[in-house]
Amino acid sequence: MPPILELRGVTKAFPGVLANDHIDLTLNEGEILALLGENGAGKTTLMNILYGLYTPDEGEIFIQGEKVDIHDPNDAIRQGIGMVHQHFMLVPVFTVTENVMLGVESVKFGQFLDRNAAAARIREISSRFGLEVDPDALVENLPVGIQQRVEIIKLLYREADILILDEPTAVLTPQEVEDLFAVVHSLVEQGKSVIFITHKLKEVLSIADRITVLRTGKVVGSTAPQETTEPELAKMMVGREVILQVDKGPSQPGDVVLDVQDIHVLDDRRSVAVDGVSLQVLAGEVLGIAGVQGNGQTELVEALTGLRKIEDGKVTISGRDTTHATPREITETGTAHVPEDRQRDGLVLSFPVEDNMVMNTYYVSPFAKGVVLQQKEIAQAAQERVDLFDVRTPSIFVPASNLSGGNQQKVIVAREFSRPIKLLIASQPTRGLDVGSIEYIHSRLVEKRDDGCAVLLVSPELDEVISLSDRIAVMYKGQIVATLPAEEATKERLGLLMAGIKEEIPAPAAA
Repeated sequence: MPPILELRGVTKAFPGVLANDHIDLTLNEGEILALLGENGAGKTTLMNILYGLYTPDEGEIFIQGEKVDIHDPNDAIRQGIGMVHQHFMLVPVFTVTENVMLGVESVKFGQFLDRNAAAARIREISSRFGLEVDPDALVENLPVGIQQRVEIIKLLYREADILILDEPTAVLTPQEVEDLFAVVHSLVEQGKSVIFITHKLKEVLSIADRITVLRTGKVVGSTAPQETTEPELAKMMVGREVILQVDKGPSQPGDVVLDVQDIHVLDDRRSVAVDGVSLQVLAGEVLGIAGVQGNGQTELVEALTGLRKIEDGKVTISGRDTTHATPREITETGTAHVPEDRQRDGLVLSFPVEDNMVMNTYYVSPFAKGVVLQQKEIAQAAQERVDLFDVRTPSIFVPASNLSGGNQQKVIVAREFSRPIKLLIASQPTRGLDVGSIEYIHSRLVEKRDDGCAVLLVSPELDEVISLSDRIAVMYKGQIVATLPAEEATKERLGLLMAGIKEEIPAPAAA
């Protein structure tokens, strides 16, 4: 019996990049195939080809032994292929039913939408596959984990047999991840086949039947969970041994560096995003902020770094009031910032790497004399930083836009870590990096802490928060709902807090 899906020699090139290099891949019926690789390895490009978003330069696709041509997503859907993208494709103001039937509307009397028939079918699918969802609920009112179920129901409603899940756990709490895994197992038990794209090693070992690893656009090996380990998978991904455990001794906390008192911040829609947050970060410690993305972390970091107005409350850095300070004034307090969105807030993409390396210090010695830039000193510093932080670039003179996402992130980290700092605000500092670079960045964060720097770490990756932090604060709906020592934090406990389930306070002992 042929595989349900086979790719032969699939190749795709973009200007200056060979994203997929003669890739062979098979998926069997009722199988969970994990596609593992660092960012930029070619995973998503390959799946976008399979889903009809890209056309391959070379190669063939076979469904149940028959060659097929897939030119767009409609072709893919007709072949029984569906894809849940990392960023959901839902209309927030529509109901679940309206989102699911969008594009394949049921009608009655030739012209009226038959919502009842669609809702009944959604209930049947929900019950059959363990995807409990209210068809009448507005999507904007649903938790992220339930929105993801709606995306999966959309594919099943269209009778997809091959489901591609692209980084499906990126925005989920640990409990929602467990629920998703139960759903995936239910799907394959009933004959569906799943390609599970991720860079998280633990998840691969717990969910997959088989694992295929990509590196620099090529398949470098396939294995099974029972035949491998996390270190072995990491080595396949990166091409060398990787230390996965953060080497971190006890903290030596000192004076308060960052003091945030009852601040309120609005989002772009003028709704309250940060609702009375208070926190302190001490010299020589890492305070991690955990939370599902979209609970005010972005606005909090922007407010602390001068990128967003603080409506009420007070912020001081090293005793200086920075509540309404500009980004430059905050930088000059000895604050470094690794932003969540590297392209919007961290780089000027059209500028060369050398200029981006000194973007926050270009106006001071040795990079300037008065209003005259010292190009030799700028170039020398940029080259030293490129070498030290292993930035993969043809030269320091190419635009930052020419670099991969991971290397753009390294430019920012190199710039922010290469000057004396008292406070480091790091929002998703390893976003877009491979496991080898993550290892390096983590070690540098701990090094900054051990040098006496106060570190505020914001990350949706619970493993990262737990392994790096000395204390952990959990944000939910714009508020800090709990702060606890890292040694008392488990993924289960944090996951409940991230979902808004507050810890029960034990009743007083009887007299």
